[in-house]
Amino acid sequence: MNFEVLGKGEFVPSQSITDYAEKRMAKVIRLLGEENINDVRVLCKVYKDHHKVEITVFAKELVLRAETPEFDIYAAIDKSIDRLVRQIHRHREKLQNHLDKTKFGEFTHQELDVESLEKEVLASQLVKNKKIELRPMSTEDAIQAMELTDHDFYIFLDKDTGRTNVVYRREDGDYAVIETKPLD
Repeated sequence: MNFEVLGKGEFVPSQSITDYAEKRMAKVIRLLGEENINDVRVLCKVYKDHHKVEITVFAKELVLRAETPEFDIYAAIDKSIDRLVRQIHRHREKLQNHLDKTKFGEFTHQELDVESLEKEVLASQLVKNKKIELRPMSTEDAIQAMELTDHDFYIFLDKDTGRTNVVYRREDGDYAVIETKPLD
């Protein structure tokens, strides 16, 4: 397992912050099992009036993320870890409920309107570029991963087709999937 504590900008986390984060992460590691965790990244950011801590746990077929702003960096670490623990418990509950049901639900498949998206992207300014690792998983697993990361969408590699798909939460609260296909 790779464990790293990083600072954003000019902030460099002290050894005491690193030790504290490692000590507090022991609970999360114990709940998930160290053999199931690939990487843990703790990102500390300092602003004029507060600190922000973002913790991302890359486990087997699961990504957990918690971000907390606080006046004290140690309190931000504590609250982020508490959020991760709640996410783990919620994930276990969903897994148990999923095992009790025969089907998870139906998903809406929609075509991607590339022209309107291109116009939107060109009209707005790019403010962040992010690279992600696509993991093969089912749509149900992608929905669970999306819920755990608190995002409105999740990009994944469909384990059955091997194609890149996007699952997202619609405004009405239901889920939808965008499936990619090669050009004809």
